[in-house]
Amino acid sequence: MPKHLLIVESPAKAKTINKYLGKDFTVLASYGHVRDLVPKEGAVDPDHGFAMRYDLIEKNEKHVEAIAKAAKGADDIFLATDPDREGEAISWHIAEILKERGLLKDKSMQRVVFTEITPRAIKEAMAQPRAIADNLVDAQQARRALDYLVGFNLSPVLWRKVQRGLSAGRVQSPALRMIVEREEEIEAFKAREYWSIQADCAHPTQHFSAKLIRLDGQKFEQFTITDGDTAEAARLRIQQAAQGRLHVTDVASKERKRRPAPPFTTSTLQQEASRKLGFTTRKTMQVAQKLYEGVAIGEEGTVGLISYMRTDSVNLSQDALVEIRDVIARDYGTASLPDKPNTYTTKSKNAQEAHEAVRPTSALRTPAQVARFLTDDERRLYELIWKRAVACQMIPATLNTISVDLSAGSEHVFRASGTTVVVPGFLAVYEEGKDSKNAEDEDEGRKLPAMKPGDNVPLERIGAEQHFTQPPPRYTEAALVKALEEYGIGRPSTYASIIQTLLFRKYTEMEGRSFKPTDVGRAVSKFLSSHFTRYVDYDFTAKLEDELDAVSRGEEEWVPLMERFWGPFKELVSDKSESLDRTDAGSARVLGIDPGSGKEVSARIGRFGPMVQIGTVEDEEKPKFASLQPGQSIYSISLEDALKLFDMPRRLGADANGEEVSVGIGRFGPFAKRGSTYASLKKEDDPYKIDLARALFLIEEKEEIARNRIIKEFEGSDIQVLNGRFGPYISDGTLNGKIPKDREPASLTLAEVQQLMAETGKPARKGFGAKKAATKKAAAKKSAVKKDAAPKKKAAKKAPARKAAAKKATTTKTPVKKAVKKAVVKAVKAPVDDDTPPF
Repeated sequence: MPKHLLIVESPAKAKTINKYLGKDFTVLASYGHVRDLVPKEGAVDPDHGFAMRYDLIEKNEKHVEAIAKAAKGADDIFLATDPDREGEAISWHIAEILKERGLLKDKSMQRVVFTEITPRAIKEAMAQPRAIADNLVDAQQARRALDYLVGFNLSPVLWRKVQRGLSAGRVQSPALRMIVEREEEIEAFKAREYWSIQADCAHPTQHFSAKLIRLDGQKFEQFTITDGDTAEAARLRIQQAAQGRLHVTDVASKERKRRPAPPFTTSTLQQEASRKLGFTTRKTMQVAQKLYEGVAIGEEGTVGLISYMRTDSVNLSQDALVEIRDVIARDYGTASLPDKPNTYTTKSKNAQEAHEAVRPTSALRTPAQVARFLTDDERRLYELIWKRAVACQMIPATLNTISVDLSAGSEHVFRASGTTVVVPGFLAVYEEGKDSKNAEDEDEGRKLPAMKPGDNVPLERIGAEQHFTQPPPRYTEAALVKALEEYGIGRPSTYASIIQTLLFRKYTEMEGRSFKPTDVGRAVSKFLSSHFTRYVDYDFTAKLEDELDAVSRGEEEWVPLMERFWGPFKELVSDKSESLDRTDAGSARVLGIDPGSGKEVSARIGRFGPMVQIGTVEDEEKPKFASLQPGQSIYSISLEDALKLFDMPRRLGADANGEEVSVGIGRFGPFAKRGSTYASLKKEDDPYKIDLARALFLIEEKEEIARNRIIKEFEGSDIQVLNGRFGPYISDGTLNGKIPKDREPASLTLAEVQQLMAETGKPARKGFGAKKAATKKAAAKKSAVKKDAAPKKKAAKKAPARKAAAKKATTTKTPVKKAVKKAVVKAVKAPVDDDTPPF
């Protein structure tokens, strides 16, 4: 039996490392975090030193049991989770669980860390074990506690003041504020007209163009000419003065050097993968994780191709530098190699947490050599990382910029510029991407014919071109990550989850590759910015991140940090909860007066999302409401368009059986209705113009789908075999189960579906699953809860103030809580998206 147990986070990593360590080791995966705060009020107790109550994460219970079983028979245990705060915390949680179960008696438990999964790195790590770093654990727990306290206390305020089901996050809220403020800048932007004047020159050896820089003896600036008539008059003056040629008055040549960019950190990798590969931050981290954990490379076996991808460091190890320099000398010549390695410094105060930049574990494995073993995404990302690491150790590129001034008469001057690469240096391998181009970028690669002062260049034409200033662009993922890093908000390893949360909560949506805030997102941001200004302030959020970093370095204690945050925050939450009403929510916008009733028309966030309203709650008659159509916004809708929404529902007529058919706009967009059937309109259907025939077609199409939804039913059982959006599956109305790909759904027996449900059943998500048994099951469950609710559960024992965890909760059902507390738990645990598949 193996004598040693080594625990990592992922099964892929476990598989790779197991091959390196041999038969004396058992390598098991924790599958990420094994415990989390219990999803209920009081999980963090500010009155007792911010003690935290933990419970096993249900989906990982079987992995914990496997680890515990292996630990019982092992002589010693090594914790080899990731080399960052999260990894340190996972190791600590595993150690606490094993300690609680009495499995560490007379056994050695040590922490080992490595930033790449190669035989050499694993061997070195095993030779240098250490204890769990309490400072890193404290920093992670403080971050988790802060996020919990903000979410659990601030989210209910949003529900009462803005809309139910919303959530506020400590870091996501400032990120949302960035996106919303940029949208407001765009809406407030007033375009300005301006004109440029250009000369097209017909030089005998090469045609080129030049831009006007002086007009009538004065410097020509962006807004010197702002209308077409003035531009045409200037063009004619210049043309007359030029008399068919431009005179070369000055030729300047300037040589400059451009240094290569440093090797990748997490942030710069996410930005560059977004710019050059079109990857989302989430996809970048998923593909990088695979490259880090290991890929089978022919006879070499499974090996990690890149170093750890969560890092703020731009350092490279001595071994890596030697290999990279060897590759440069071999493939690009010794002339491309600087006398000594290039060094880079990081802006992050906490870069020592991760030892190196993101780099190939061996530069000798070129992208061409490993390409056939990788998926297309893996190949592209590996090539990006490899090229960046190699280029960062090459000589600078030498560029030569030539600038030529050409006069038209004595009062007007044009300038032509071109930049050529004299010595490519690192540019032979890699050039950093940019979000936008400047004048230098436009000139790069542009060659000009040889000219000297006194030359006359034939003039082909002079043209005037109209332009308008452009609003600031919306944030792309790359731009948002860059901005978050510049402000010091969050940390690179959290950017992907911040972005996913904003999209998941539907606070933002993607328009092309850019973020556009939704009306709900704008309302949340405006409310928080108005009433919780400090907690969405960029500097405050960044300062808090710096304090967490100080905790991780052992320079600050975590409990005093929590106390400084919690007191003022709790006081403000209590004050706002009592003093504000829904009219303070920041989403209501008065549009005008309804001509028919004389009542006020407003746009606002309602219970079911963005809507318009005629009348107010103070009126004798109840206000009338109408939902907005997709693409409409409460922040831009006009009075005219708002009043059109009250034309709904439209009666289109009756079908052949005399049943009425209508069209309306609901919470999820426009729909056609007949009886109890609702059919969503397609994107091309206008609810104000759709006719009876088209509406009937959509309704009958929906009914046909519904008729074919049930593949098979079983007498005496609630389980059904169903057709879903993502293929056949089984459901009993509460749980959804998978069907093996090699089985014909219609051939399944009752015994088989019962077994499949037991093995693969997961809670049915909203919008999916059979509804036949839902009401009956809900009633039965409600009855059972009432029955179990009588005996009160013994109060949980408080955990020690620092970070000792409560024991795993018993399986006794807890009494039914108040509705608001149940809703808080749902928000903290993240509601299920209507558009997700059933599994």
